[in-house]
Amino acid sequence: MPLLCRVINLGIQDYWEVYQYQKDLVQAKANAKHGHDTLILVEHPPVFTIGKSGSRENLHIPPEHLEEKGIAVYEIDRGGDITYHGPGQLVGYPILNLERHGKDLHKLIWKYEEVIIRTLAGFGIAGLRLEQYPGVWVGEEKIAALGIGVSKWIAYHGFALNVNPNLSHFKMITPCGIHDKSVTSLELLLGHQVKMEEVTERLVQRFGEVFNMEMRYSI
Repeated sequence: MPLLCRVINLGIQDYWEVYQYQKDLVQAKANAKHGHDTLILVEHPPVFTIGKSGSRENLHIPPEHLEEKGIAVYEIDRGGDITYHGPGQLVGYPILNLERHGKDLHKLIWKYEEVIIRTLAGFGIAGLRLEQYPGVWVGEEKIAALGIGVSKWIAYHGFALNVNPNLSHFKMITPCGIHDKSVTSLELLLGHQVKMEEVTERLVQRFGEVFNMEMRYSI
């Protein structure tokens, strides 16, 4: 019988507020590991986040200019370097008990990538993995970034899929610290607008398939 996973779609929400929400769910799940897993889906106002292996050297815009543009910067406890989140990017934060899904972080990353690859395939796009770089790529362009955190075998943070974000904001950083690659989006590759609701629905279905879970939306 598939495990249950509740899906919480927050719409557009502040990054830091959702980060704190994740932490609360992780703590609650650590205290009661029999509870359901959770997939948070959200879009953020423009923000840069820097993971544990990153540095501000890959941020190429002065603080005062960021302030003018209303873009925040947070140093956080996920893996990876610097990345951008903004409207038009579908961000997923799975809060998963890895004792149910295997205590294997490489396998977890593979599954997140697989969810994205299958979602893209539904739109006729061939997503792929590059061995040295976590995430999902279309050719040499990155379309989805990954970064995970784990506390007491509860996984949090997750993935970000570029549906139709402002790609110019990525030019303010060296995304994920990778100097010789660029980024792309679903809309750019297809050449027409894509509804976020459609992408979200397909991604939730693929997530259920890959993790063998029954996905239930929570109000």
